Amino acid sequence: MDWTTLVATLGGGALALSGTILADVLRHHDEKDRSREANRRSLYIDFVSAVGVCHTRLRQIAEGSETPSNREVSTRAALADAGIYEARERLFIDATSTVAGAGQAMYEQLRALRRVVAAGASISSASFHDAYHPYLDAVWHYRRYVREELGTKALSPDTFGWPSWNGRERCDLCRPSQ
Repeated sequence: MDWTTLVATLGGGALALSGTILADVLRHHDEKDRSREANRRSLYIDFVSAVGVCHTRLRQIAEGSETPSNREVSTRAALADAGIYEARERLFIDATSTVAGAGQAMYEQLRALRRVVAAGASISSASFHDAYHPYLDAVWHYRRYVREELGTKALSPDTFGWPSWNGRERCDLCRPSQ
């Protein structure tokens, strides 16, 4: 009996099986990475979208003529109705620490804006803008960290021809008189 043929056949079979298993493991790992990235992308967009919905509602309240007691209720409802609390919890569970931290900073600035609107600030008041511009800055920082994490080239204010993210220099009410 020729053992060389048998050994060669068994060795070739073992190599083929090993290669198939390795390829399958690598494919599964790549699919898992792509799924995780797609999940995070969706999560990050859901969170910033919920924040945007709330921000829009706060601006509407600030433009309205509700009484202070109604404003308190309306501004609290704006956060809940926008789905911020659920989106924030999902962010804390699935996001990286950098993005979760930026998301929390944005949320805190949104809450500061909510408090100012609840206290009666109109959209054209200095107190509204003192809370609004830091909020806007936090939104752009969140976007920057998300883009970096997802491997997208970071944006800068220069991309849009702006000197900063907070928008004060573009704001008719906040821009220094010339």
